[in-house]
Amino acid sequence: MHHPIQYAFSAPMWQHPGGWCFLSLPPEMAAEIREALKWQEEGWGRLKARARIGSTDWDTAIWFDTRLSTYLLPVKASIRKKENLKPGDVVAVCIFV
Repeated sequence: MHHPIQYAFSAPMWQHPGGWCFLSLPPEMAAEIREALKWQEEGWGRLKARARIGSTDWDTAIWFDTRLSTYLLPVKASIRKKENLKPGDVVAVCIFV
């Protein structure tokens, strides 16, 4: 059975031109996760995860972006609204992978 490993970081939330908002994992954290868990990735570098921002937890996935050489955590509109977040805010987040 897989026991999730917790990673915590803070990063500025940025908005993709398509409207999606993301947090980029610190590159050294992403490298560590990828080294340990790449075998669990699904298509397009997708890795199932659970995320927590403030008092909000949700099931999600992180995606490996080869251009940025890190994983990206999408932050859904419902989460942004609940936690009162906007692009440019520095967000503290815990992820469990």
